[in-house]
Amino acid sequence: MSAMKKLFLFICLAIALGSTLPADETGTPSVPSTGGNSAVAPVIPVWLDPVHQNYWQIRFHDNVAHSRQRPVDLLFEGDSITDYWREKQGNDIWMQRYDKLNAFDFGITGDGTQNVLWRLQHGEVDSLHPKLISLLIGRNNMGGNTPEEISQGVQAIIGEFQKRCPGSPILLQAIFPSGPLPSDPVRSKIKATNQLISKLSDGKHVLYLDFSDKFLEPDGTISVEMMPDFLHPSTKGYQIWADAIQPVIDKFFPQDVFAK
Repeated sequence: MSAMKKLFLFICLAIALGSTLPADETGTPSVPSTGGNSAVAPVIPVWLDPVHQNYWQIRFHDNVAHSRQRPVDLLFEGDSITDYWREKQGNDIWMQRYDKLNAFDFGITGDGTQNVLWRLQHGEVDSLHPKLISLLIGRNNMGGNTPEEISQGVQAIIGEFQKRCPGSPILLQAIFPSGPLPSDPVRSKIKATNQLISKLSDGKHVLYLDFSDKFLEPDGTISVEMMPDFLHPSTKGYQIWADAIQPVIDKFFPQDVFAK
C-alpha cells in the first residue's frame, strides 16, 4: 500500500475517532515542561498540527500487535528515517536484505528520544529477544535539547533495551547529517551529539557506528539525490545505510541466510 493511501486511511480513522494524528518532522510537537531534561521524560507526542493526532498511538499499538505475530530477530528502532524503510525509499532494500532475517521496524515518524522511551516503557519490545537491535534516534531533539541532553536520552533508551531485551546487542548509529550546507547550525550540533553518544559504546553489548560522511559530497554539502529534503535519505541513501551496517549484521546472522 502506498504512503498516500496509508495516510488517507489513518486520517479517516482519526476522524472517526474524533481526533487527529501526528505529521512528520516538518510539524512541531509540543513537549510538556518537566523542569529538567525533556529528552529523558517519557511522553506521548502531542502535535500542534490539527489535521493529525491519533496516528502515533495507532502506529504504536499496530507495531506491538504485528510484532507478536512472528519472530523478531533484527529490530530497528528510531524516527521517520527508520520508519521510511517501509516506504518506497527503503522498502525494496528492506525486502532484499532484512525480510529473510525476521526484521521488524518500530520506527515512528516524528519521534524524539522521549517518545521512544515512552514506547519502550509501555511494552513495545517486552518478550522479544532480537539477535541485534539497530538504533538511530535523536535528530528530532535537535530543536529543543542540547547535545548533552540528547545523549542522556539515547543512554536512557539503551538502558531500557538492556532491561527489556537482556542479552540483545545494540548497534547504535551516529545521527545522520542534515541541511544542505556544512555551515548549517544543525550540522555542528549533530556532530557534538554524535561525539557524546559514541562514548556509550562498550564494544560488546553496545556497538557504535558512524558512517555519516558517506552521505556528504566532497565539499561537505548534501545533494538532493542523496536527501531530497536534506533530512530523509533517498533510495541511494538507504543503500548506503544498508551497506554500512551489513558487516555488523553479518556478525550476528549466519552467512547462509543471505545465500537463500
